[in-house]
Amino acid sequence: MNFTELTEKAVKAASNAGQLIRSYRDKDVNVMQKEGGSTLASQVVTEVDRKSQDAILQVLLPTCDELDIALLAEEDEDDRGRLESAYFWCIDPLDGTLPFINGQPGYSVSIGLVAKDGTPLIGVVYDPVHDVLYQATKGQGLRRNNERWSPTQDSQALTFTYDRSFAEDPNFNQVKDELEAYTHSLGLNEFKPIHYGGAVLNACHVLENGPGCHFKFPKSQDGGGSLWDYAATACLYEEGGAVVSDVFGNSLELNRPDSTYMNHRGALYATNKELAKRVREIIAKYSVGR
Repeated sequence: MNFTELTEKAVKAASNAGQLIRSYRDKDVNVMQKEGGSTLASQVVTEVDRKSQDAILQVLLPTCDELDIALLAEEDEDDRGRLESAYFWCIDPLDGTLPFINGQPGYSVSIGLVAKDGTPLIGVVYDPVHDVLYQATKGQGLRRNNERWSPTQDSQALTFTYDRSFAEDPNFNQVKDELEAYTHSLGLNEFKPIHYGGAVLNACHVLENGPGCHFKFPKSQDGGGSLWDYAATACLYEEGGAVVSDVFGNSLELNRPDSTYMNHRGALYATNKELAKRVREIIAKYSVGR
């Protein structure tokens, strides 16, 4: 399996989809409701989500046929081929549909290649608003707009990105207070909580503005993001030398057999190990009864 060539395919697919999305930026789009979503973000879909996915599949489907790669894409049913094939594409054609609908930044195209055991092998994310493309291939490092990139952590602020559902969490203010206290204990000048966008660019924004973190509490109800929200960025973080795990410090379960949701163990992104350790302590403190 030539992962370099597959990365190039994923880059082309993400770029094509991003150009399509950009062409709809100032147009009225048809917004529909999806069944089964646990949050507003997972309940809305637009014609652009579907067209973006079609643009991606036009590039990637031939690799599925030629190389027996399975496919998991947000706008299609899970056929569970990912549990049989050695590899599967994991696609979110438009992560951050709500900011897209509202004409705000924070949406992206996300394409990952995941091994059957859940190891992220390729991650490609395209931000069409800022024309930034992130890509990583296991063992080959991280790139930003096709240049090698080592995310820095020299900011004097601690960045914390969060989504709509986190902002509505009953412990939201306590978590912010704990992180702000930790910020000052590090001697940093500022704590920056940012309600940015979809899960994918929330993770990327942390990489761009380190030190920082993004995380989701584990919970018993379905939700907490899906495999396609994490597959690509997990590879970006691993190749960028950052930390990505569940909230207990284990690898993300990116090929969960019983569901595509990630709520069971939560998710944690952090730019360094010490920050990840502190965030895990905070999560443990406020996870009781979820």
